[in-house]
Amino acid sequence: MTKSLTVIVPCYNEELVLQESYRRLKRVLNTLSNPSEISFIDDGSTDNTGVLLAEIAANDPHVKVIVFSRNFGHQKAVTAGINHCTTDLAVIMDADLQDTPELIPEMLELLETNQAQVVYGVRNTRKGESHFKVWSAKWFYRFLNLFSEVELPVDTGDFRLIDSNIIREFNKMPEQGKYVRGLVSWSGFKQIPFYYEREPRLAGETKYPFSKMMTLATTSMLYFSKKPLMLATTLGFLSVVIALIYGLYAVLGHIFGFTHADSGWTSLVVLIVFFGGVQLFTIGILGAYIGNLFDEIKSRPEYIIAKKINC
Repeated sequence: MTKSLTVIVPCYNEELVLQESYRRLKRVLNTLSNPSEISFIDDGSTDNTGVLLAEIAANDPHVKVIVFSRNFGHQKAVTAGINHCTTDLAVIMDADLQDTPELIPEMLELLETNQAQVVYGVRNTRKGESHFKVWSAKWFYRFLNLFSEVELPVDTGDFRLIDSNIIREFNKMPEQGKYVRGLVSWSGFKQIPFYYEREPRLAGETKYPFSKMMTLATTSMLYFSKKPLMLATTLGFLSVVIALIYGLYAVLGHIFGFTHADSGWTSLVVLIVFFGGVQLFTIGILGAYIGNLFDEIKSRPEYIIAKKINC
């Protein structure tokens, strides 16, 4: 039986690329035998993205539009797309055409051939991006795997094809700070890589500046591992050991005369700064976890929908 497909496209201020993104997506979907639709999620855009999406949906009943009441963030937009997906398969991709729609048929074939539940895109190259972003992204995934309790694929984004098993399990997950690609990996099932060359943005600016990258990194770290807490405990233990060794050194030095009380100012300041830094670092880690608990306990909705079109 031919499986139905939804392409989930989160959008935030994408007026410069939206029409071309829709045109290329529609051209690809028209070549497929799969019954297909496109689900655009307007993440509180402040430009003409909402107007353009309304025009597209008015002329195409196979286009769904979900409009947020404000900007909730990329991961929330992807989450909303998956929450409202009613088809057998879903492709997650951004509107900026860095992950090209023309790759979708290959991903579908790979999923079917391997009887897999996930085909995730692995970037061989990242055209049009700064050396810093390429370098930071490369090492971020490797650093995250050191702390994560689940092996996460490296050099990947949210560009992937998932089936109904993943959609069903994802929609059971109630946590607020979702790291979508991590949760898809955590779900298990058969997941296979799809290697491709990532294109530069067609137009406009990246919606993931350094500050948002750091927020995403923090979320992924804290929601997927308790190892930072163990690191804080280890640092505390090492601090106690260093303090005991230094205390023993000071006492023996005083007894045997190889230290002098009036010459210990520098070492005293260094120790105070060191232990103070360890304490603040540990408190910071604990505070981050407590902050996540606070968000979860409030049980607010992940996003608020202002309007739906063709849903």
